[in-house]
Amino acid sequence: MDGFLERFFPQVLAQRKEAAQHSGNAHYCQFDSQVLELWQSSMYLAGACAGLVASWVSSQCGRKVTMALGGLAFVLGSALQATAPEIVQLVIGRILLGIGIGFANQACPLYLSEMAPSHLRGSLNICFQLATAVGILAANSLNYGTSHLAPNVGWRLSLGLVGVPAVLVLLGSLALPETPSSLMQRGREQEARKVLVAIRGTAEVEAELAEIRKAAGDAKASSGGLVLFRHRRHLPQLLWCIAMPIMQQYTGINAFMFYAPQIFLILGMAQKASLLGILIVSGVNLLATVLAIYAVDRRGHYASFLSSICSMVGRRKLLLAGGGQMLTAQVAATALIYFTFQSAAPPFYSLVLLEVVICIFSSAFCYSYGPLAWLIPTELGELSTRSMGQSVNVTVQFLASFSIAQSFMTLMCHVQWGTFLFFAGCVAVMTTCVALLLPETKGVPLEEVSRIWEQHPVWGRVVGRNLRNPAAHSEQDQPKILE
Repeated sequence: MDGFLERFFPQVLAQRKEAAQHSGNAHYCQFDSQVLELWQSSMYLAGACAGLVASWVSSQCGRKVTMALGGLAFVLGSALQATAPEIVQLVIGRILLGIGIGFANQACPLYLSEMAPSHLRGSLNICFQLATAVGILAANSLNYGTSHLAPNVGWRLSLGLVGVPAVLVLLGSLALPETPSSLMQRGREQEARKVLVAIRGTAEVEAELAEIRKAAGDAKASSGGLVLFRHRRHLPQLLWCIAMPIMQQYTGINAFMFYAPQIFLILGMAQKASLLGILIVSGVNLLATVLAIYAVDRRGHYASFLSSICSMVGRRKLLLAGGGQMLTAQVAATALIYFTFQSAAPPFYSLVLLEVVICIFSSAFCYSYGPLAWLIPTELGELSTRSMGQSVNVTVQFLASFSIAQSFMTLMCHVQWGTFLFFAGCVAVMTTCVALLLPETKGVPLEEVSRIWEQHPVWGRVVGRNLRNPAAHSEQDQPKILE
């Protein structure tokens, strides 16, 4: 919003006015401001640090306490930003938002994975991404609505109202039960049994409780979460906890999500039209996330965005399908952006086509790397390493987000349309890695999921077969895939 830029980033408005009088590279550089990028990215740097602290809090105090602390930090941050008279308070508020998101992102996917039955774990965990998609749509609707208000009122209202969902997170987390795994890990077996009976709807929970008890015993026998970094049997989990968030961010999604209004402004849209453009993209995101919930735990068929009915099973094929769709969309976006800037006044049809291509790209992300980059790391390890693995995931997620937020507008200024070609190359590399190195985790109980590494043609050579019990080679050791 111009009122926000005028108060905190007046140099950006000056660059925009200068760009309006020139053609070519000047348009790409109108939002090239390290201060603006630092404000945008400070939240992600704070989130990276908070993710590491959240691992200890989650292990010692439980998942629900971690979520509550995240909600509290976010409420405080939104209040500081909405009332900020100068840039210092604005940045402090942004940092508190990052701390809140770091705590929530560490605990929420973990909570959902540990509470859900194996056959519904993927669908329920993706509700985290669904809530994110709903939040993005609500935020962009709010931005579009408040853009019609007075310049010094609209942006304050927009920044302040983001605290409303955080209040719901704070109050909701206090009302939720703790996960059986977390309770068992902290020696509260009777409470774990009661919660398990309540969430499964049956008193016949002894088999699952025994698995959780065994996992908790293994966790206590180990040297804590740091064992993730010490033993080669955990190396695949560690590498994928690092790789998945990097892959998610270097699809280029946050280049669109952080700066989509600015991209549309650069390409010739008016301010309100640019906000409407990102609002449309957010609506498509929501629909695609609903599709992912349907597909991720279902054997059968569902409607793909690029083809007719396709047979899709589990996580890997969703990632492969999404990668192919995003790669196609990014190449198309690169071509459109290149040809749009051949004239000082871009034709309207090219902007419409670009909006369509971005929607195709964004929808692919929302049924693949968007939700699955949060789900898969929570499924890959034992109880002893699960919390630390999720913290590694969150920390790397925020560091990757920081790198994108801090550099994207500078890249746009200097590399121009080649920026999107760079992201297309990243998607091609990561899709190949998924095809060769990522095992399927659909339907595998969390207590048995570590065995998938022993059976993988590549990772099996790294971890060895059944390192904890080398004598066990029978069929009984195979992971039990739940239909």
